[in-house]
Amino acid sequence: MGTNMFTLLQLLVEKGAIRQLDYQFARFIASQAKQNQDEIGFIAAALSQQLSHGHICLQLNTPDQAYHSQVFAAGLANQLGLFGESAEPWIERLAKVDWMHLLEQSELVRKTNGFDGNSTQVGALPMVFDGKRLYLQRYWFYEVALAARIGELAQPVELTSESISELTALLNHLFKRSYHFLFNALKQLGSDTSEIQRQQLVLDHLDVVNTDPLDWPAINQALISATRVDDLEVLEQLVPQSACVNWQKVAASVALTRRFAVISGGPGTGKTTTVTKLLAALITQSQQAGSSPIIKLVAPTGKAAARLTESIGAAVEALPVSPELKAAIPTDSSTLHRLLGAIPGSVEFRHHQDNPLHLDILVVDEASMVDLSMMYKLVEALPKNARLILLGDKDQLSSVEAGAVLGDICSFSQYGYSANQSSQVASLTGFTQLMNQKRHVNSPIADSLCMLQKSYRFDARSGIGQLAKAVNMGQVSQLEKVWQSGFADIEHYPLSSQNYNHMLQTLVKEYGFYLKRLDEVVTNPETQNPETQRERAKAALKLFGRCRLLCAIREGDFGVAGLNSRVERALSARKLIRTQDELWYHGRPIMVTRNDHGLGLYNGDIGLCMRDSEDPEQRLKVFFELPDGSVKAILPSRVPEHETGYAMTIHKSQGSEFDFTLMLLPAEFTPILTKELIYTGITRAKKRLVLYADMNVLKRGVRVKTQRISGLVERLS
Repeated sequence: MGTNMFTLLQLLVEKGAIRQLDYQFARFIASQAKQNQDEIGFIAAALSQQLSHGHICLQLNTPDQAYHSQVFAAGLANQLGLFGESAEPWIERLAKVDWMHLLEQSELVRKTNGFDGNSTQVGALPMVFDGKRLYLQRYWFYEVALAARIGELAQPVELTSESISELTALLNHLFKRSYHFLFNALKQLGSDTSEIQRQQLVLDHLDVVNTDPLDWPAINQALISATRVDDLEVLEQLVPQSACVNWQKVAASVALTRRFAVISGGPGTGKTTTVTKLLAALITQSQQAGSSPIIKLVAPTGKAAARLTESIGAAVEALPVSPELKAAIPTDSSTLHRLLGAIPGSVEFRHHQDNPLHLDILVVDEASMVDLSMMYKLVEALPKNARLILLGDKDQLSSVEAGAVLGDICSFSQYGYSANQSSQVASLTGFTQLMNQKRHVNSPIADSLCMLQKSYRFDARSGIGQLAKAVNMGQVSQLEKVWQSGFADIEHYPLSSQNYNHMLQTLVKEYGFYLKRLDEVVTNPETQNPETQRERAKAALKLFGRCRLLCAIREGDFGVAGLNSRVERALSARKLIRTQDELWYHGRPIMVTRNDHGLGLYNGDIGLCMRDSEDPEQRLKVFFELPDGSVKAILPSRVPEHETGYAMTIHKSQGSEFDFTLMLLPAEFTPILTKELIYTGITRAKKRLVLYADMNVLKRGVRVKTQRISGLVERLS
């Protein structure tokens, strides 16, 4: 085919369909090949481009579809953005190559059907072909090694009948029914409540899944006659545990039976509450055996780690356990990079297989953000008998880097629990309905999962919860109904210049709160002294964190870059900031975009530029709140790569929550708009969401589901 393949690659670079990096990788591979240089170079470029889009590999065939050169060529052309009449000759050329044969014969491609290398060295060949998928050697190794290690961790933990009995009593205590919410709901509905409404409240609040054994007349009488919360205790007998399924309690019991567990659920489903009770159970179990476990809490970003610290602290306070047990549960969390010991200027970490982490239990929050490479390095650094607990929302956006590890693992939830696991969980929880849930396969991965299904934050009166559910289900018709239901916590504005200005003025008002706080001197109520500069910075950061504008794209009037400068101009016009056309000014919010291990600042960390009143020269400094609650101040010249932070992408907002979220979608559809992106943006809002979007663009995005190609599911099977 002469130089045609590289002519095509040059055209694709000019079109922006592939990166210059992909093209140079193709040239390097071609220069190493003894035969079929153009073809092997071309497929190497296609593989490199796949990685840039978050895929682990390039798929040649699937279990459902055997390899066919024309089908593969058409898929390859689609992947590279080759459409229309002008692309037809190129597609024909691609179809003439037997890519399967090419890869099987190439001396630059390692052929394997599984994991046949030792744990540290898989050969020097740049690519690996497993008969279905083409990988860069490094990613093949990560995927295979991760699957093997998770498979080991997911094997059952042997529990004696004595320990089952002790754990059952402990879980019953930790997850004891609370009748407060049911009692308050009954009082809210008042004396006009119908019998059907009362029944529905019982079903919702007590997680009833089987109504057959229930004596409704007796239950109804108990509800009517209850004058205080304690009167509802009679429901312990009238609504037995065997008729219910509390998924939080199930999640804790699943994690007690495995050294690997995943607890997934949307916002407000109680992942933190569940894991806090689980840790109390694990600590009690260890202490009864004469030891105290070392527990570490981590999250992918500084913001997510700070949120985990805050939410675990609140959950520990609410636990019905002794002060000594509360004190044994850690509340401080750090980032994955800090835990593993990042080495400045290196992609490697201080902790690895030969220098494992010093811990017994590791809890990873926001696990959907963890890419394949990081997840492999994390499990590789675990000591042999450690437990790994992943928390996250499988429906959120996948990691920025390649892979969708949490999503791949959670795909096993469709199989339900095996007979053995259902029996074990039933004995620990009293819930006997688990066998009726789904079809079963004997999979240690499926037996290690729990999907929390009930949101405690968003009730039936919450538009945010209903909107998130409609988007997550991909139900466009339901989406319209939600908007028409008149919920007070969600608003939608079509795109227009008037609404665009409305959005800017809303942000000016909201950001005005933190900007005014920068110059207020408040007395510390505990010490009765004027607050320190760091205390003021912390208060201002908290106010700034209440509201944020989220964008789907980076460039243009609807992107982060354009919006940041427009918000800046609007704040300047109101004299809330004085930029004097300088980059750094009093009140500038910034977001770090590159890790700096030396400074302990990481991608996604938020800082505020302020005049330091305690500095003799009153210099501007940038203040960051660290995951442990302390405040760090550094000179602007030392801040790692960053951008102004009035607006941020939905991708960057993962791991954050804002009381008031504004979300702006572009005027025209773009492939970046997917169900997962829109769902992630909506679920950043805790109390109020305002969406600025064209309804047709929104609907089209909701119909698009992200697919990340990998072989992890098959290897875990």
